[in-house]
Amino acid sequence: MTIATPKPIATRRERWAWYLYDFGNSAYAAVVLLAVYSAYFQGKVTGGAEGSRLWGLAVGIAMLVVAVTSPVLGAIADFSGAKKRFLLFYTIMSALFTAGLFFATPGSVLIGMGFFILAEIGYRSAQVFYNGLLPEIATPEEMGRVSGYGWAIGTAGGIICLVLILPLIMFLGDTFADDTFIVRLSLVITAIFWAISALPIFFWLPERARPHQLPQGENYLSVAFKQLGNTVRKAGHFKEFVKYMLAFLIYNDGVIMALDFAAIIGAVLFGLDQQGLIIFVILVQATNVAGAYIFGLLVDRIGGKRTLVLSILMMVGVVIWLYFNQTKTGFFIIGAFAGFAMAGVQSVSRTMVAMFSPPGQSAEFYGFFSMTGRTSSFIGPAVYGWVAAEAALWYQTHGQTMALAEQSGQRLAILSIGAFLLLGLALLGLVNESKAREAATQKS
Repeated sequence: MTIATPKPIATRRERWAWYLYDFGNSAYAAVVLLAVYSAYFQGKVTGGAEGSRLWGLAVGIAMLVVAVTSPVLGAIADFSGAKKRFLLFYTIMSALFTAGLFFATPGSVLIGMGFFILAEIGYRSAQVFYNGLLPEIATPEEMGRVSGYGWAIGTAGGIICLVLILPLIMFLGDTFADDTFIVRLSLVITAIFWAISALPIFFWLPERARPHQLPQGENYLSVAFKQLGNTVRKAGHFKEFVKYMLAFLIYNDGVIMALDFAAIIGAVLFGLDQQGLIIFVILVQATNVAGAYIFGLLVDRIGGKRTLVLSILMMVGVVIWLYFNQTKTGFFIIGAFAGFAMAGVQSVSRTMVAMFSPPGQSAEFYGFFSMTGRTSSFIGPAVYGWVAAEAALWYQTHGQTMALAEQSGQRLAILSIGAFLLLGLALLGLVNESKAREAATQKS
């Protein structure tokens, strides 16, 4: 008698469509947030310490909009079976405004800031609906593996896009009268790269969720708020999970701050040009993959909480090292360690949610996890930008030159990253992992 092998819930082509979307949107993160546009906006579009303040404000505004809208729109998409339609809208929105950053010439602060905010809202919002498709292509037992493949392929996409852009900046950067042309062109290339990579998910991956019929007297908005309230109430029954979410809310901001300001720190403190920043981010991305793999193994050996504590402590060490570092070489070495540590913080944080989620409720708990991350992430970047700008003004009034005051402000702001990480770590210490696992095995 033969035993039938369970049929996968998605074909290989459908999963590759999902992977390739991550391949494309990781290019946006690598180029716009990390290697190119953040430093260009701070140094060229705005200039000086005020550039750091406005960059932090722009990131914060985008994150706040997504935090307010995505939980409601996500619930509506789930109920109406319209995740792909929302995904298409936000993908087009982000790709168009990413390409539109070509028009962010030096001094065009409103265009540079406004177009970035719209591109960032599209990028962050699209992730909500992209992640929402995971349960439709993988069983609960497969989710970790499929998500991991998406992470690795996405990271490769970011690296490949940077490798495409690097020769243009190296060999053509000085051949135009406008020395910003190639940098601005790289943003158009990134938008095209993302748009092409995103196409398969819209043609190859059908949305399996079917729309629910609206109850009498209800509309999509009222149903969405009821669903959100139900998710919050369910999560509230798990005290250790709630404590974990509070810790995540704080230390995750530290990670977001480090990511959003890495290129600005490299440019202001260590004089890296666009070529150097791209090489730096490629290095960070490569060690990020290694970190995700190593910390994944550690979770199985020493537990989720201990592994997470270790990765956060490593990030704190990186921040302290960065504060005292004075050399370009040191900055590259720090970047390698930071990429490794951040992968641990990010990947293990997601793994902990799976550990703390009751059977059959992982999707709801991941939705709560996503909502928490986006709710908090507008605070850290705004704090960093404000500290960097205000400190620079203070140093300038106390006798430092404008350039030196900007560097001093950046160095002081680096400590704010450590403050978020340490506070989050302290709250994480209150979480009892064994109790959280035990609660997850019981009925809510």
